Amino acid sequence: MSVTPEELDSDRQQKAREYAGIRHRLLLVDLGIAIVGIVIVLFGGVGIWLRNVLQPLNWQPIHGWYPFQVLVYFVAIMLAYQIITFPITYYRDYLIVSAPKSQTSERGKVLLHRYGLSTMSLKNWLLDLLKGLALSLVFSIFAVELVYLLLAAQPQTWWLWVAAALLFFSVVMANLAPVLILPLFYKFSPLPEGELAQRLLALAERAHTRVRGVFTMQLSSKTTAANAALMGLGNTRRIVLGDTMLDRYTPDEIEVVLAHELGHHVHRDIWKLIISQSLLMLGGLYLVNLVLHWAVETQHYYQGLADAATLIVMPLSNGYSRAIEYQADEYALQATQKIEPFKSAMTRLANQNLADVEPSPVIEFLLHDHPSIGKRLKHADEFAAHHDLPVQGSESRASLSAPSSEAASSTDPAGMASSGSSTPDAAH
Repeated sequence: MSVTPEELDSDRQQKAREYAGIRHRLLLVDLGIAIVGIVIVLFGGVGIWLRNVLQPLNWQPIHGWYPFQVLVYFVAIMLAYQIITFPITYYRDYLIVSAPKSQTSERGKVLLHRYGLSTMSLKNWLLDLLKGLALSLVFSIFAVELVYLLLAAQPQTWWLWVAAALLFFSVVMANLAPVLILPLFYKFSPLPEGELAQRLLALAERAHTRVRGVFTMQLSSKTTAANAALMGLGNTRRIVLGDTMLDRYTPDEIEVVLAHELGHHVHRDIWKLIISQSLLMLGGLYLVNLVLHWAVETQHYYQGLADAATLIVMPLSNGYSRAIEYQADEYALQATQKIEPFKSAMTRLANQNLADVEPSPVIEFLLHDHPSIGKRLKHADEFAAHHDLPVQGSESRASLSAPSSEAASSTDPAGMASSGSSTPDAAH
């Protein structure tokens, strides 16, 4: 396939900034609703009323742990929050990202199908939303019950045990997600034998990485965005390419994107991230323990302990993740020596996935777990200059300057955390 070097699309960048701005405003609205809800539950009498209603469910297998009360209380609060915020979810994750269909009015052109990142019908989007909500409920209920069990059994050291459980859960999910969770949302199939599959397997062999094969993920059934990743851990590790990438990218571009992913394995970044995030979560949980201990123990209120800890440690975690991603880019450039395909792939992904190449430094610090596309293009230029490698057209692709903001993922299933890849932030 012959493809000319990709140029940053100024129209797409304008849309990327608009899209990111909308998502940031909706994030603030969502956060405001959560804060108001917490205040109402804690200080408006709703929490006490609901606790009194649930008094008949007073079975306690361990003194101080009321599993049925905790279950019903949590499910009621979570479902109420989901119902209240559904209009935001619908607007953010379906309405403004849907691909154009029929546009019968100027007003419809403004609000409906504005950014064309989603290809899903409303029925399929709702089905994915319900699947994600069901999974989220199962995992969250288990986590909440565990927290309350440990609060009753080990009131002073519960946070240590929760952090250990989260570490174990992270390892198990990293192993099982590609074979148990993601197939609930995406169809996977082996990549047919050919030059591309052979090149990617050879690249993995040079990186001393065992993979179970090269697979395609049917992203096109849900999104127009592209993605690629090295998924799984241990015996489930596999190379995965979105079908939205296969028909638009050269083999060299795909190879350099996968080299980035293999760089994570060579540097043992997955384990570094699991351990570092567990340590950060441990610190966050300890702070939550100090601040909220009175509410959980004396008032018997549910608090989103893990969520609160995540908000505390997220900027630190994202900063470490960006450093790791920089090193993975360095490995990709060293392993392939393909500067132009690297820059072309990053630029193509920015255009396709509506990723802002130069977000605000504040937004990048708080929300981005990958360096911005602008920084990654600059990194490639600096690598080429340091190693005296030729670069074509670098000025035309890297010169587009744009103000702020990150575009959030349109490729991750509803209710699921991002699995991570080498693609721009818009693909996460």
